Amino acid sequence: MKSILITGGSGKVGFQLVKHFLKKNFQVVTTTRNKQRFQENNLAKLNKDSLLNLSVIEVDFTQKEAIEIISNFLVNNKLVLKSIIHNARCLDFLKIKEDNSVSKENFIGEFYLDVIFPYHLNLSIIKQQNNELKNIIFVSSIYGIVAPTPSLYDDFHKSSPINYGVSKAAQIHLTKELAVRLGPDIRVNCISFGGIKGRTNEEFVEKYSNLTPLHKMLNEIDVVAPVDFLISESSSNMTGQNLIIDGGWTIW
Repeated sequence: MKSILITGGSGKVGFQLVKHFLKKNFQVVTTTRNKQRFQENNLAKLNKDSLLNLSVIEVDFTQKEAIEIISNFLVNNKLVLKSIIHNARCLDFLKIKEDNSVSKENFIGEFYLDVIFPYHLNLSIIKQQNNELKNIIFVSSIYGIVAPTPSLYDDFHKSSPINYGVSKAAQIHLTKELAVRLGPDIRVNCISFGGIKGRTNEEFVEKYSNLTPLHKMLNEIDVVAPVDFLISESSSNMTGQNLIIDGGWTIW
């Protein structure tokens, strides 16, 4: 059975991926900052039989011992990972101050979560598991490619934190660096998703849709197929790439 680590499994994107790979009979390991809340909100949405293949690690990536917690869990449960999907995020780091700036602490926190932590987690798992890891995927964003469109927001400066896009841009380049440094044994790719329905009102959806050639936002389920493609042998000749799934947002 193939084993996969999906960080941030309780989020909109992460939980769709957890469900998908459980259905495909993967051994799924996921992380969350609150295991009880993850179980209360999500277990009922999963097939009962698939729960035998799900492992949930409660860990806060800002903890000094976070990587050790994950590593020890893998060892203690004799889990050998073939793939990692870096998807974790923390909305706390995206808070904007009254003067429309982002605090130094939040800027550092977002960059750490998107770039520094996954870099060191990759290296730790590779070393621990004797090069069994074969596939690394980063879940990024179109805001790592282009800057936000101010007219999309009612209050642009209060709605679009600068540290998010800057960190996602760095994440995309980290993908390229790791592809070079970890190849040919490990493939490293990235997916930049456009806006996903769920947290916005209909007015925002309409304004966003008008700015895309396909005239729509993504649905939560739309995140699954691109990730599945990059995990599969169908993408065996791809590494260091940023796959853009955005309805055409970034082409104009």
